[in-house]
Amino acid sequence: MQNQIEIATFAGGCFWCIESAFNAVSGIEKALSGYMDGHVLSPTYKDICTGESGHAEVVQVTFDSSIISYQTLVDMFFALHDPTQLNRQGNDIGTQYRSAIYFHNEEQKRIATDTITHLNDQHRWPNTIVTQIKPAITFYCAEDYHQDYVSNNPQNPYCQMLVLPKLAKFKQLFTEKLK
Repeated sequence: MQNQIEIATFAGGCFWCIESAFNAVSGIEKALSGYMDGHVLSPTYKDICTGESGHAEVVQVTFDSSIISYQTLVDMFFALHDPTQLNRQGNDIGTQYRSAIYFHNEEQKRIATDTITHLNDQHRWPNTIVTQIKPAITFYCAEDYHQDYVSNNPQNPYCQMLVLPKLAKFKQLFTEKLK
């Protein structure tokens, strides 16, 4: 079977957790932390942290759809964060921490929309999902020190208290999909 390389982009709070989780999944060539959906050209982390650049912290995933489906990636995304929190994830507060799926084609848009409808119908969370579904636009790769942040900084208190427990749960849920 021939490789079928595609791109997916997700925003679910701090990008360190989402990037680390996706980089552990079979069929994913790379997951990069970055920024999307703002009005500042070539934003920096400092720009993003103000909340005024309009960007979200995102993870752009390059994957082989002959190995892992976009639907599975969307399911993983919803397992990694609380999509009912508007412009925040826990103590991370601001529009840069919004929940969003940036689609790269109409099929991705359909899958994201159908998944949200299904999850809301199941009442998986006590509140309604606020995840935005928007077309992907320019992706700005985050600074080098953000890439593989969790692997390079496991002793960081934020990683210890928030990210590593989420990753442990993720790995239990998706054991069969890991590299």
